[in-house]
Amino acid sequence: MKKILVTVVLGIATTAAAQTAAQPAQPPQGQAAQGQPATGTPAPAAAPQASAPAQAPVIKDPAEYNAYMGAIQQKDPTAQISGLEAYLTQYPNSVMKGAALQTLMQDYQQTNNQQKTVDTATKLVAADPTNERAIFLLAYIDRLKAQGGSPTAKQDLADAKKYGQMGLDGLSKFTKPDGTSDADFQKMKDQMTGVFNAAIGISAITDKDYDNARKDLRAAVESSPDFQKDFSVVYPLALAYAGPTPPDPKISPDPINAIWFASRASVVAPTPQYQQQIEKYAKGLYIKYHGGDEGWTDVLAQAKANPLPPPGFAIKPAPSPAEQAHAMVVATPPDKMDFATWEFVLTNGSKDDQDTVWNAIKGKAVQMQGKVIQATATEFDIAGSSDDIDANKADITLTFEDKVPLKLIPKAGASLDFQGEPASYTPSPFMMTMEKGKLLKAAAPPAKAPVHHKPAAQ
Repeated sequence: MKKILVTVVLGIATTAAAQTAAQPAQPPQGQAAQGQPATGTPAPAAAPQASAPAQAPVIKDPAEYNAYMGAIQQKDPTAQISGLEAYLTQYPNSVMKGAALQTLMQDYQQTNNQQKTVDTATKLVAADPTNERAIFLLAYIDRLKAQGGSPTAKQDLADAKKYGQMGLDGLSKFTKPDGTSDADFQKMKDQMTGVFNAAIGISAITDKDYDNARKDLRAAVESSPDFQKDFSVVYPLALAYAGPTPPDPKISPDPINAIWFASRASVVAPTPQYQQQIEKYAKGLYIKYHGGDEGWTDVLAQAKANPLPPPGFAIKPAPSPAEQAHAMVVATPPDKMDFATWEFVLTNGSKDDQDTVWNAIKGKAVQMQGKVIQATATEFDIAGSSDDIDANKADITLTFEDKVPLKLIPKAGASLDFQGEPASYTPSPFMMTMEKGKLLKAAAPPAKAPVHHKPAAQ
């Protein structure tokens, strides 16, 4: 099991160990079963339990009482396991069944027998659906089994979710054991809260319920320092914020939190190989959102130093297509732009920026180079921008006043030098109509090289 199992689960079990060896009251004098006298040494005072009854239960049968005491007073965990298993077999409906199962669960955990721990915890929850310690163990172990790819992962995850919800529902009734400090009890409850929320959150993201996965996994990470360094929780939280791949228009990503927790996941990754892979993923998210890698090292350094985003943490988004278009209009006069820049501004710019470009080029002869998509004697469909040339997609319709001789009609895919006058356009999908087309015998210098590409969706 992972280190967190040692620090969290065994930490709670240690407290439980002192509390689960509950001892019954002796059979009252005169109530000995089958006429046998009450026997046995008076039981020592029972250790306090988290939800101790007002009065210790009474085993009325002296034989049962002696069998229980003989098992519970064993110092060696293996001997205690043997005694308690025999006791539960002989007395399956004992008033001490819950206490016996709880001690037995702790013994199996102490001897590193995970399967028996789970089996016993399951029996304990069946006997006592409010037993937070058993619910805690089942929620934790079932989640880890599911995340580890167990053959029964689907069922393990369903069980983890069930126990996680049971645990959260019952945590408000989980009372402080006698002798436990307020600080230790709060730490115990924080750890349990984290385990329960993690179980529910991992189930949610597996079901592609991203909103609830974000809520529950974030609650787990915020509940305890143990979970802030638990890769099995931090990385799924990053994926929950990033949203599905490919994107789903119904689910809005949360890029800043995705970047933060992916960066944090790279910090707490269990191996150097994982660290490199997750850091690369986090950096990719950053570049996609920010528009470049400037400032990335600062974000990563913050994630190394802080388990949660510090107050005011922000990442400047990349300029929107409209902002990029405006910057192009400010930087370059329209008659000096290449065709790809015209296309970008006329597709993405504000109405004012579109008008600035269009009014400057409309009706003016333009010489450029493009790729023929298809051609007839009166009309050529041409790809003019580098993006559309690569995509083999027309973005210009060039019309001719006179029919083009058959021998001069180019084949699809041919490079073409031509002249035309912009007459109209549609912004989406982009298509510019140029009139008064002419074929140029010599290669005309293009309206500068088509260097601008359509930006990736933000």
